[in-house]
This record gives sequence, structure tokens and C-alpha cells, in this order.
Amino acid sequence: MRRLRAQMRSFDHGVQLLMINQFGINLGFYMLMPYLADHLAHGLGLAAWAVGLVLGVRNLSQQGMFWLGGTLADRIGYKPMILAGCALRTGAFALLAVADTLPALIAASATTGFAGALFNPAVRAYLAAGAGERRVEAFACFNVFYQAGILLGPLAGLALLMLDFRLVCAVAAALFGMLAVVQARALPARRPEPHARQVAGWRGIAADWKAIGRNRPFLLFSAAMAGSYLLAFQTYLALPIQARTLLGDDSGTAMGVVFAVSALVAIAGQLRLTAWAGKRLDAPQAIAIGLALMGAAFLPLLPGPHRTAQGLSAVVGPAALVLCAALLAAGSALLYPFEMDTLIRLSGERLVATYYGAYSTAAGIAVAAGNLGVGALFDLASRLGLPWLPWAALAAVGVGCAAALTALRRAGHLSPAASPLPAPAAA
Repeated sequence: MRRLRAQMRSFDHGVQLLMINQFGINLGFYMLMPYLADHLAHGLGLAAWAVGLVLGVRNLSQQGMFWLGGTLADRIGYKPMILAGCALRTGAFALLAVADTLPALIAASATTGFAGALFNPAVRAYLAAGAGERRVEAFACFNVFYQAGILLGPLAGLALLMLDFRLVCAVAAALFGMLAVVQARALPARRPEPHARQVAGWRGIAADWKAIGRNRPFLLFSAAMAGSYLLAFQTYLALPIQARTLLGDDSGTAMGVVFAVSALVAIAGQLRLTAWAGKRLDAPQAIAIGLALMGAAFLPLLPGPHRTAQGLSAVVGPAALVLCAALLAAGSALLYPFEMDTLIRLSGERLVATYYGAYSTAAGIAVAAGNLGVGALFDLASRLGLPWLPWAALAAVGVGCAAALTALRRAGHLSPAASPLPAPAAA
């Protein structure tokens, strides 16, 4: 804790405020969202397809609109987008507290996602600009606050849920409202430096996007990293499936432990892992090792479900589940600061929010498509009696991504270089 405090205080006021802000964002979000599906299904009595629609709209509106949020941040400024996102999420969570019809719930869910698409690229671009050459340290410190919000949010939500779900929504909305007010008053304004050939209006935006499409190193890096987001998401898909196989109705408690372990590993290990890698590895090497570690996280699950009521087997299965979550968190913590730094370098340190938005949208598409494949693998494994198949495939994804990153490094595609500038638009 002392090390975290010292490192945080070494950055300027704006960067410090954004770190605390991210803790508040995740605290409010995870206070509510883990319990939304149960509220929709049991509190409001919605059919399963309607619950899936509401949750799917939120994910689509966030992942699909990251590109727009990043573009607006680079054109309008980082602070306005951060404030707009927090204000929108305040209204969305307040609407969730009173909505009881499907159209209102869809509107609230879509607004919640779009709010995230507005402030996420702006926060990261602001952080990168404020940290300067110390971006890796800043993103490592930022991730500690990020994970702390994930750890404490569900616990706070669970305590409030004992009273009423509407109270959870109201407290989460109030938290985002407070974040908006504090940042409006205390966050210094910061705009990206316009590049020499930046063109105003929609024609200029189209030119910027064409430039990103021509940035081959960025596109290759995005493709190689897509698997890391698929692997990280398995905490919400494959691991709960395994927990249900192992423990039946007690799987909810097991997943609570899994989420807690993931967050604690990231919080406790982030600064140490970053300092260790910074002394011994360059950024692509650190990312490749992190990817390999994320792939190796699924190896403990290869032997099978171990569903036995007594003896050692009853312990091995849940222990393998927790070990998988811990290794996933460690691999993700190792690569994250270097991933963000590489992304910024490949952007040529211009249009950073737009690049981050494009990168996040591509990752969201990869997760959606990859999860369909993971689900199909579980069905196939069940039919063929091959319980190891999904875990072997996920491990292979991690190794494949690490190999791809290493190949890009050797080919020189990840060295710092300016991205292509857009051609000037005709008058």
C-alpha cells in the first residue's frame, strides 16, 4: 500500500484524480451489474430471451461505440467525454431503478453501455498524455485502482441488495453523479495536440479512420492481442460452467471466491510484476510472457471435472479453478501496462483515444465471436466425452497469441514509429 501511495503521488493531479475516478467507476458498475440479470429474471419476471436482450444491448452499445467515443474525445477533448459518460451513466442507473417495461430497460441498458464507450477511451488517452514517458508505471498503478473497484463493488452491492435492488441502483447512480461533479470542478482540462494535417468535420474524421486502417503494425498488433481478451472473458463464461459442473448449486459461492482471487492477485502483484518486467524485458517480451501465462492458466483444468463428493478429488477440482483464475489475473496484470504503452507508440502518439476506441471495438468483436466458439466446444466436448477439449483449445489460443507477438517483435513491427497521417481532405 505504501508503494502504491508513493507511486500514485509521483504523478500530476489530473492523473491521480483519474485513478481514483476509475476506482469509483468500477465500484459503482460492479455494485449493480452482477445482480442485474437476477433482478430482470426474478424481480421483474422477464423471459430468458428478454434478459439476454437487455444484457446484450449493453455490451453491444459499449463495445460497438468505443470507436465513436474515442473519435469524439480526440476531436472535442478528453474532459468533456469523461463528464458526459459519467452523467449518462448516472441517468441510466437511475432509470434502471424504476424501469419495469422492456423498452425502458433496453434504453437504460443501451445508455449504460454508451456511457462507458464515451469515458473509457478518454480516460486512457488523458492518462497517457498526463504520464508522459512514465506511461507504463501510470497504467500499472491505474490497474490497481481498477481491480480494487471490481473487488469491492460486488460486496457493496450485495450488502445493499439485502435491502432492495432499487437502492443498489440509486446508490450507484449517486456515485456516478458525484464523480461527474468532482471531475467537473477538479479535473484539469486536457485536449490532444492537433496534428499538422488534421481536418475539421466528418471529412477529417473519415481521413483519420482511413489512416488507422492503413497502419499495418497497429492492425497486426490488434489481431495478435484479440485472444487475450477472449481468455480474460472466460472468468465469466468457461469458469462458471466448470464451477456448475463441479459444485452444482454451490457454484455461486465458488465464483465469488474466483472473482475475489482474480482481483487480489492483480492488486497485490501489479506493481511488482511491472517493476520486474521493466528491468528485464522489453514491452513485446513482457506482453508475450503474459499471453503465454494466460494460456497456461487453463492447463490445471485439463485432467477433468473431478466431481467426487469425498476425498482429494473434491478439493482438486475447485483448487484448479482458483489456480486458473489466479494465473489469468497474473498474466493480464503483467501484460496490461506494456500493452497500453505499445498501443500508444503504434499510434504515433496522436489520435490516442481514437486508436484505443478502434482497438477496444475489435477486441469486443473477437470476444463475441470467440465465445460462440467456446460454447460450441463445450457442447462438442460433452457429446464426445472429451472434457479436456475446451481447456486445451483455450491454452492453445494463449500460446498462439504469444507466438504471434514474438513474430511481430522479430519482424520489427512493434518498434516505435509514427502512424500514417491522413491525406488532406479536398477543400
